[in-house]
Amino acid sequence: MTRDYHAIAAIVDDAARFANAIPQLSLNGNDLDLQEAYRVQAASIARRYQRGEVPTGIKMGFTSRAKQVQMGLSDMIWGRLTDAMRVEDGGEIRLQDYVHPRVEPEIAFLLKKPLTGKVTVLEAMAAVEAIAPAIEIIDSRYEGFKFNLPDVVADNTSSSSYVVGAWHSPTIDFSNLGMSLEVNGIPVQIGSSAAILNHPARALAAASRLIGEEGMSMEAGWILMAGGATAAHALKAGDDVRLQVEQMGLVGFSVASA
Repeated sequence: MTRDYHAIAAIVDDAARFANAIPQLSLNGNDLDLQEAYRVQAASIARRYQRGEVPTGIKMGFTSRAKQVQMGLSDMIWGRLTDAMRVEDGGEIRLQDYVHPRVEPEIAFLLKKPLTGKVTVLEAMAAVEAIAPAIEIIDSRYEGFKFNLPDVVADNTSSSSYVVGAWHSPTIDFSNLGMSLEVNGIPVQIGSSAAILNHPARALAAASRLIGEEGMSMEAGWILMAGGATAAHALKAGDDVRLQVEQMGLVGFSVASA
């Protein structure tokens, strides 16, 4: 079957751009396989580039057991980040700019040199300039927050926004750091960085392998979001969100009141 990937990309891109919920692609005549879904993702992000956005990194998805259980999925996937997705630490977002915004605690990597292909964890870490506590705001644009694996990949793996805290030396042991996600001062998710593939650096190595299979490379200056360490938490207007990571401090943002 011949697919019009650009037409499908326009659907998911417009849904994200204008914060409109759309029917699942798989239930709307576009039952994609995983390879096709990544083609749609690439075409969708190309539309962002045409509007002036620039690539800033990669995000990983379904790297924790909690996240896999929450979504009923098990495959590791990835999406793309742009400068327009970045929210400043301590900044504010508007609920109306999202469809189903949820937050998850993560670890971010800042690269000092390009990275691609199958590498060991040590080889992957040799490309890292710094690490930081981070929060990803995910936002599936599908009605009811329901989708299959190709659906979510086509929707840029629910990428929406990301917040990065202060950078730290990658030489610290970040394999098993306590992570507490608080909303309005109340802990809503508590976990460990070890939930990310048993060590967040493994997510970096996995990202290198996966994008290498697509003929891509992560570039110097790019950020890699390692994936959620806990299940995601839904946002509402007026929320004040803070993530505290052991040895790495705080990162956060707020949601404007309705």
